[in-house]
Amino acid sequence: PFLRGSLAFLLMLLNTIFWCVPLYIIAFLKLLIPIPAWRNGCTQILVRIAQNWIDGNNRIFRLARHTEWIVEGVHDLQEDEWYLLAANHQSWLDIFVLQKVFNRRIPFLKFFLKQELIWFPFLGIAWWALDFPFMKRYSREFQEKHPELRGKDLETTRKMCARFQHYPVSIINFLEGTRFCAEKRDEQNVPFRHLLKPKAGGIATALAVMNERMRTLLNVTIVYPNGKASFWEFLCGQTPRIIVHVEKLTVPQRFLRGDYLNDANYREQFQTWVWKMWEQKDALLNSYITTYEQASPHQSG
Repeated sequence: PFLRGSLAFLLMLLNTIFWCVPLYIIAFLKLLIPIPAWRNGCTQILVRIAQNWIDGNNRIFRLARHTEWIVEGVHDLQEDEWYLLAANHQSWLDIFVLQKVFNRRIPFLKFFLKQELIWFPFLGIAWWALDFPFMKRYSREFQEKHPELRGKDLETTRKMCARFQHYPVSIINFLEGTRFCAEKRDEQNVPFRHLLKPKAGGIATALAVMNERMRTLLNVTIVYPNGKASFWEFLCGQTPRIIVHVEKLTVPQRFLRGDYLNDANYREQFQTWVWKMWEQKDALLNSYITTYEQASPHQSG
């Protein structure tokens, strides 16, 4: 397993370096000429390069032959629609799972990144060039000391999403805001077994800014029924099964336009809608995990 994982990691590194060369060149040209039509054209080329990078990664993932992929609900998706994805978050592996499942099925995936990740080797500049939204997150304690920063992250979301009105995109939002672990769940004292408390503000703001273009929400549930998997374990072929369940939802009309920060009634209704979705997601996760836990003794015997 170690040799397989090391080989897969090396191949991914080479694949990343290979595609970063043309991506950096186009990114420089995009930065050089501040004409909107030119920059939009450069963005489309950059997206094609990034899709090729994902294709390369997916071929490398086949080295992890011991992983069974079960993907449900992706049959009627289109590349010329706007999508908002709401997914649970357990591991860095989640991002590669989503890219594998959705690449060339829907518009290129963009997700919110912490501001510090712009310095990530190779990929930080690539994410910037591809218009990924970078967020500067403030802790609750910091916001209490600096109340003028309250809502700043939502304002950043508003500005970043405004540029996505001109061409179809898919925006991923990990509503929990961080990776799941039992300790965080217990600290939050939430009625879930496999999820943390969802934060609804980000997707509410994205929907409002998109001026009703983004009418479809993909409720994505990522399941590792054999236990939470790390990216390294996956590369080593030690992740027996990955399940991705996709539920395509039409966003209720009343949620397409609203002021999440200042309209208390809208905020309460939106939070209730998201909370119910999260309750169903937790039940689905529990169902999958229980099913495969019960099946595993028979499979091994």
